[in-house]
Amino acid sequence: MVEMATDNMKSIVFQLNNEEYAMPVSLVGSIERMMDMTRIPGTPDFIKGVLNLRGVVTPLIDLRARFDFDEKEYTEHTRTIIIQHKNMDVGLIVDAAYDVIDIPKNAIEPAPEVVGSIHIDYIDGVAKYGDRLLILLNIDEILSKDILENTVDRQEKLV
Repeated sequence: MVEMATDNMKSIVFQLNNEEYAMPVSLVGSIERMMDMTRIPGTPDFIKGVLNLRGVVTPLIDLRARFDFDEKEYTEHTRTIIIQHKNMDVGLIVDAAYDVIDIPKNAIEPAPEVVGSIHIDYIDGVAKYGDRLLILLNIDEILSKDILENTVDRQEKLV
């Protein structure tokens, strides 16, 4: 029997704090190297600023800071994953982004009660992929609407 495409979740895999994470590739618009950004005063620490990406003002969220991980200098491997979230472009700063894979849906399990120091609401599940364990992110929780709207509103007031 041939597996249907719907039996897999095409995902982008990225690294954060020496762990592998994944999110649906359908959310991803592009993956960019680190660029100059404009800091926005009065925003949470994990919002590093905004950038003008092809004429679109894009808020940048450092996922290390969002998850309360230790700060780390940005390197040549650091990437910004530009995603579409509720009709808004958002950049997620990660340590590295390197794979697009098809995760079989039957390999995805619900999030365990405790996953390191990450708030459980940020996790949709965990996937076993070969000998890898991938943490599937809940983008809706990570990018709560009020935080993003507040950042964009502040940026517009500065212009």
